[in-house]
Amino acid sequence: MMVREVDAVVFDAYGTLFDLASALAGEERALGERGPRLGELWRRKQLEYTWLRSLMRRHADFAQVTAEALDHALAALGIADAPLRHRLLGAYRRLAAYPEVPAMLAELRGRGLVTAILSNGEPEMLHDAVAAAGLAGLLDHVLSVEAVGVFKPDPRVYQHAQTVLGLRRARIGFVSANAWDAHGGASFGFRTWWVNRTGAPPEPLPGELAGTLPDLAALPTLVTAG
Repeated sequence: MMVREVDAVVFDAYGTLFDLASALAGEERALGERGPRLGELWRRKQLEYTWLRSLMRRHADFAQVTAEALDHALAALGIADAPLRHRLLGAYRRLAAYPEVPAMLAELRGRGLVTAILSNGEPEMLHDAVAAAGLAGLLDHVLSVEAVGVFKPDPRVYQHAQTVLGLRRARIGFVSANAWDAHGGASFGFRTWWVNRTGAPPEPLPGELAGTLPDLAALPTLVTAG
């Protein structure tokens, strides 16, 4: 008999299911050695702007934040290339999924679990990303912070997922590649796994994690037994 540790698994999107590095694929000629630095700075500023806007109570959707972060990163690296900017923002809407993701989601659903995304992304961005990665048929819900008007890790975001799913917090699994987000979900009361793809050290933040994974391949066996 199969025993489920949780009844639903909720995933962060960017960096967890979708490979952010794929946004820069094919731009080696335009960026040269600046590519990795641009990717790192773009992502860092994107996250910083979500946190700062939440603290300021000056929300803007993730599409705007993503564009503003890219503009800063390009300026910081001395890159003035409008066509490149346009291509990068378009590529961000068509990110590739990590290789193990489709089979992992299919296995979770085959084991009777509800699957969902809970993301800072605005709804249209998420729709495009899910469709481009071929994941639409593998997700029961695609939830955006736009429903509450504040970014993660504000507890209202995790509460939105709980409300939609209609489950007790302890029966909801949450998975993120961002340690701060994983701890945010764990602090809220979700059973949470951190996908530590880069081998980063642990973060001393509130919220006890259920575990740390190098990727998502083994997740179905962790949330079910038997």
